[in-house]
Amino acid sequence: MQSKYIWQYDFSGRYDLVRFIKEIQVQGLYVCLRIGPYIESEWTYGGFPFWLHDVPAIVYRTDNQPFKLYMQNFTTKIVSMMQSEGLYASQGGPIILSQIENEYQNVEKAFGEDGSRYVQWAAEMAVGLKTGVPWLMCKQTDAPDPLINTCNGMRCGETFTGPNSPNKPAFWTENWTSFYQVYGGEPYIRSAEDIAFHVTLFIARKNGSYVNYYMYHGGTNLGRTSSSYVITSYYDQAPLDEYGLLRQPKWGHLKELHAAIKSCSTTLLEGKQSNFSLGQLQEGYVFEEEGKCVAFLVNNDHVKMFTVQFRNRSYELPSKSISILPDCQNVTFNTATVNTKSNRRMTSTIQTFSSADKWEQFQDVIPNFDQTTLISNSLLEQMNVTKDKSDYLWYTLRFEHNLSCSESKLTAQSAAHVTHAFADGTYLGGAHGSHDVKSFTTQVPLKLNEGTNNISILSVMVGLPDAGAFLERRFAGLTAVEIQCSEESYDLTNSTWGYQVGLLGEQLEIYEEKSNSSIQWSPLGNTCNQTLTWYKTAFDSPKGDEPVALNLESMGKGQAWVNGESIGRYWISFHDSKGQPSQTLYHVPRSFLKDIGNSLVLFEEEGGNPLHISLDTISSTNIS
Repeated sequence: MQSKYIWQYDFSGRYDLVRFIKEIQVQGLYVCLRIGPYIESEWTYGGFPFWLHDVPAIVYRTDNQPFKLYMQNFTTKIVSMMQSEGLYASQGGPIILSQIENEYQNVEKAFGEDGSRYVQWAAEMAVGLKTGVPWLMCKQTDAPDPLINTCNGMRCGETFTGPNSPNKPAFWTENWTSFYQVYGGEPYIRSAEDIAFHVTLFIARKNGSYVNYYMYHGGTNLGRTSSSYVITSYYDQAPLDEYGLLRQPKWGHLKELHAAIKSCSTTLLEGKQSNFSLGQLQEGYVFEEEGKCVAFLVNNDHVKMFTVQFRNRSYELPSKSISILPDCQNVTFNTATVNTKSNRRMTSTIQTFSSADKWEQFQDVIPNFDQTTLISNSLLEQMNVTKDKSDYLWYTLRFEHNLSCSESKLTAQSAAHVTHAFADGTYLGGAHGSHDVKSFTTQVPLKLNEGTNNISILSVMVGLPDAGAFLERRFAGLTAVEIQCSEESYDLTNSTWGYQVGLLGEQLEIYEEKSNSSIQWSPLGNTCNQTLTWYKTAFDSPKGDEPVALNLESMGKGQAWVNGESIGRYWISFHDSKGQPSQTLYHVPRSFLKDIGNSLVLFEEEGGNPLHISLDTISSTNIS
């Protein structure tokens, strides 16, 4: 089967995968290359390019010829790049493992026998590339030989059913140090003690020989890369936070654990494992070989300390803890005994942006039906229209009204994420859904004019979906629209609608550092309740090397750019259950900055005030 689609790979700049792998090798580290190509990872569309959606007859992640063609092409490309640079361990490189697919068993049943055939095909295809290193399938208990089935989660020492063949090792490919956060949600705080307990339990109970933290270093979902409702900051509670700062005591406690495990790693890998009871909720694991001995003493009681007897000695075990004895006598580490001091993150305001004369603004245009070129007699699915080129899709309608109407309402049902409704250019109001509520209704008062009324509804996506079976069939956008006029109701769902993809400012690339000279920026006016407005100013880079962030607490919802580089979406107005924004600080990588004259552009949907934002630096200090 030949592809009519022309592949366009981009490995330039920060997409330079080969350079990244080589830097890992320079730093003395190893690589597990998780190729996917489906990755989920809270990445928009699970990592797939949206054009894949338009391949005729395609069904993702199953025994489907079009999908398998593109999957094989991509996998082969990545493997060939690594091989040509000698980057696999079999060539002397740092790549010791590779992964194909990702948590497929979560969706496999939806595809029936086609799913089973796909798993077998993916395994054979990967092995056939002859990398010289093992391949993995995570959360896939029936991973075909020789692929290694692995565990993902927070408690793999308890949940992992084990390798599906006696010649395979026990691997933990994702130990979640926190959890991704969504707009309207709160951060998930996982303690250093809990992470250490479950890492140690996995090694002791499951004979685990590989633990990969997801994530060990937090990150930033720059641009429009995050999936539906996922905030721009990613796994900020990791041992190294979003800014690369140590999050203590998590980082230090795990460092001590790693040192304890490494001190006896040979015995753990080569020794014979045995286990025994030390009490109703207590147990022990011993690894022995050639006169060497390692012991793990486990207290599974979440409340009480317990004293156990082991080889004629007494050991006090704190509640829910494991003691490591690298010589079966002396405790060098206990998972609940934290010696590292805690720290806290600090922000320092370097610059405010309160001078109105330093700002310019550009009012985006609200299109009406006559200004659109795409026409349909139905409500079109949003992703298929935008092709992921923009978060925004305008639905426009010309509504003729000649009846007396004292009260009227516009109601729109949506399977997207946000709507903003306008009538004849006037903002009526909006609504939004949430990560757990897949559809929502916008209902706003509407003053109808006699004759022609121009209805414009801006439908907004905050990332594409990233998980589940049949991703190519997902629906987003408006699903029903009606106008209620006193006792009458007008169903507009199958009326003639006009469409515009994106915003005028996006078409003009107004966010670029050297934007179109024809763009007419205006002096900053009244910032109160200004919807769909672009704001522009400049700032100098803070001195030093501390991480930099924008505090956007006074804004509503939109996107931000620094020197033409998107630093992601913001959504300050979406509060959590405690009435607080899910994120107010937005990371500005120093690599994006110049010493002086940096351009800052904000696009504000809802009416936030740019005069109260600030430029901050981030640091940490120990808590005494």
